[in-house]
Amino acid sequence: MSDTQASQATELHKNAEQDVIAVDSDDNAEGTVNRLDAHTGDGIRHRAFTCLVFNEEGQLLLAQRAPNKRLWDTHWDGTVASHPVEGQTQEEATEERLEEELGITPDQYSDLRVTDKFEYKRYYGNSGLEWEVCAVLKVTLEDTSLDPDEDEIAGMLWVDYEHLNDHPKWYRQLRLCPWFEIAMRRDFE
Repeated sequence: MSDTQASQATELHKNAEQDVIAVDSDDNAEGTVNRLDAHTGDGIRHRAFTCLVFNEEGQLLLAQRAPNKRLWDTHWDGTVASHPVEGQTQEEATEERLEEELGITPDQYSDLRVTDKFEYKRYYGNSGLEWEVCAVLKVTLEDTSLDPDEDEIAGMLWVDYEHLNDHPKWYRQLRLCPWFEIAMRRDFE
């Protein structure tokens, strides 16, 4: 990537100035790398998470990624996904993203937990890729008050999680993020 392209990408995406944690296939940290570098070219394997947010009735909150996202823009995620930074646990990073993206604070839940971890690599056209060791976290909201950030979330939809898994054709108009599809498939295996 040329300096001009990198500068343009940074101007468009503030997270291009951030670092992510490079990891081996066993999720052992191997230092930090630039977030944009990790998501372009051949990519660099790095640590990530996705958090599935449920209500007390067992419905899952799907969140549509904002159209300004560089990768998987307007796709539906279950519910937030991001990357911990150096020195941050998966739980701490998830708490931060829940609040930043949806206005969900820790007093709205008490059961945030890691339930799975997997590695995957997926390309998004010519725009980039995800090559991540992805932790799956789950949380049940006791208070479902939400205050979504429009720069992060374009839409929200509560769905019956089992129904979504059992009848994917009924939901095919929702383009799902690949990491969420993997997490859901593994949940029901």
